[in-house]
Amino acid sequence: MDQQVPIVRKLAEDVVNRIAAGEVIQRPANALKELLENSLDAKSTNIQVTLKNGGLKLLQIQDNGTGIRTEDLGIVCERFTTSKLQQFEDLTKISTYGFRGEALASISHVAHLTITTKTNGALCAYKALYKDGKLKAPPKSCAGNVGTIITVEDLFHNIATRKKSMKSFNEEHLKVVEVVSRYAIHNPMVGFTVKKQGELLTEVKTNQGSTHIDNIQAIYGSTISRALLEVNDYCNVLKVKIKGYVSNPNFSAKKQIFILFINDRLVDSQGLRKAVDQVYSIYLAKGSHPFIYLSLNLDPMNVDVNVHPTKHEVHFLHEDKIIDKVVDAIQDKLSGSNTSRTFYTQTRLPMSCDTLIDKSKEKLEIKESQKLNNTNSTNISQNKMVRTDCSEQKIDKFLNTSNSGNSTLMLPKSKTNDVISRREIKLTSVLSLRKEIENCCSETLQTIFQNHKYVGAASPTWSLFQHDTNLYICNSNNVLQEMFYQIMMYEFGNFGVIKFSNALSIYELIMIALELSESGYQGSEDKPKEELAHDATEILVSRALMLNDYFSIEIDTDANILSIPLLLEGFLPDLDGLPLYLLRLASEVDWSSEKQCFHSFCRETARFYILHPWKQQCGDNDDISDAAPDRNWAWSLEHVLYPSLRKSFQPPKHFLEDGTLLQIASLPDMYKVFERC
Repeated sequence: MDQQVPIVRKLAEDVVNRIAAGEVIQRPANALKELLENSLDAKSTNIQVTLKNGGLKLLQIQDNGTGIRTEDLGIVCERFTTSKLQQFEDLTKISTYGFRGEALASISHVAHLTITTKTNGALCAYKALYKDGKLKAPPKSCAGNVGTIITVEDLFHNIATRKKSMKSFNEEHLKVVEVVSRYAIHNPMVGFTVKKQGELLTEVKTNQGSTHIDNIQAIYGSTISRALLEVNDYCNVLKVKIKGYVSNPNFSAKKQIFILFINDRLVDSQGLRKAVDQVYSIYLAKGSHPFIYLSLNLDPMNVDVNVHPTKHEVHFLHEDKIIDKVVDAIQDKLSGSNTSRTFYTQTRLPMSCDTLIDKSKEKLEIKESQKLNNTNSTNISQNKMVRTDCSEQKIDKFLNTSNSGNSTLMLPKSKTNDVISRREIKLTSVLSLRKEIENCCSETLQTIFQNHKYVGAASPTWSLFQHDTNLYICNSNNVLQEMFYQIMMYEFGNFGVIKFSNALSIYELIMIALELSESGYQGSEDKPKEELAHDATEILVSRALMLNDYFSIEIDTDANILSIPLLLEGFLPDLDGLPLYLLRLASEVDWSSEKQCFHSFCRETARFYILHPWKQQCGDNDDISDAAPDRNWAWSLEHVLYPSLRKSFQPPKHFLEDGTLLQIASLPDMYKVFERC
């Protein structure tokens, strides 16, 4: 029986593209790596990554790079379209991360892709949606900052087998974080941020203009950063420059951390990995591994980058000799560092909220080749001895596990809502207000607040704290109102959200406010309350878009307020003050001038945030020194509000003149009194 000869057919274009996409985009981490390299090629200095379900549901990357020209948006997602390569010979001297022109095309074939971009000098940004490498519709103009936002949604929605092969959302999330972490270490001049959608905490955050060591510490911790040896070598014969950091023999981990960049490209080399492990086997116990970060710069003529669709591997000439050279450089560093052992002892609980002063570790170094000489410490007289530490903690910080029973700190069924990607604010009015804060800052007061030790609340208005050998009494209302105002200024347009479980009618809230004596309503001279409440509601509703965009105050079409801004994590304002707050926004904010509008709006919001329960029991002119204390407010003062003053608070100079801060005792002066007695 004759066997039927199979027919050779040409595959459909969409089938070819999906097959190619499956090679380039194997998982969310591969897609992120391609997009990350595009952002770096665009000279970005700040890159933010947002994830949901490990990047399968949402993978968004935002940068402040050069952007994409509007006329290029039509072909940017077609295969083999790139701005980095013109002819094949250019591969021999390629200096950019990308060159294939397949990344965006591949992503658009296996996900829903949206690009929002703005170039420097453009009047507005443009937003484009793509499917299978083609535009769904012409790009639409929109508001935006210079740079590009690429949003990838429902990755592998049309490849069910690939999506099912993903083990778990958490594993995919960790792989994405690992990729960003490695690029952050290699590119310290660029700021990187990674977080899950809807969460305030970032999983990776490095600052722009930092160092390799700073980023290693930020990502992997101080245990590794303290144990690093710098490797820096150059071979003129092989034309290879070796730079990086490796752990000394004191450090060991159960899992090896091996980060390798060749010509600024993240790659892997099994030969180099095994050779380095062999070197460390002399120093480390079996099953222990080092930390390795290496950057090799080779002559581009000696490197073939076009050997793998994901560019995960490269081939280069004289590979064995270069590996030997790297091993020799590491061996030289290790052989000169094995004369000492370093131990670290924890002397107190770490303070998570105070990053300015870190005295939680004491370093004890014992050298085999040198004996420690006993030195007499400088004697400090008792009248100048500081017996407290501003970074030490009290046990009651860990005992207040909830804020139930306190109207200030409890919002029934409320939660922080999804947070928008952080954006850079370039409004002249906001920058001018920030500059005024900085110009009015007192360096003396800033030092006091940064290193103060909270003592307690003397009254609802006044609190005591110690700095150095002096005791101060502080007007908490003035200081905290200024702190919240500065938070409003520096977090402008980037606030978290406190979402109400139920929509609240603005009209009804303002009607409640008009019943209060603080509103200043005088029935005989003012309009009827209903008319005033209607006018105030109209003022806020007419500015709903601005309030939501800049201040996270969401107002629906039915004139209901849905959310307010979250200024400080772990602290919610007293919602009893919400009616009066809305009334004052409508009546006290200067809506006619942009700068005065933002200034007065932020001042009113700061005032709302410090309206605590003690204040609710008395009028503004009443003596509240005998008012019943509120335990949750007192706890928040000590463990949330005053610790926040240590971070970036810029106290104004007038605090020295208006009695906001007063020195009431000095240890040296008290000793003088005792000596006379």
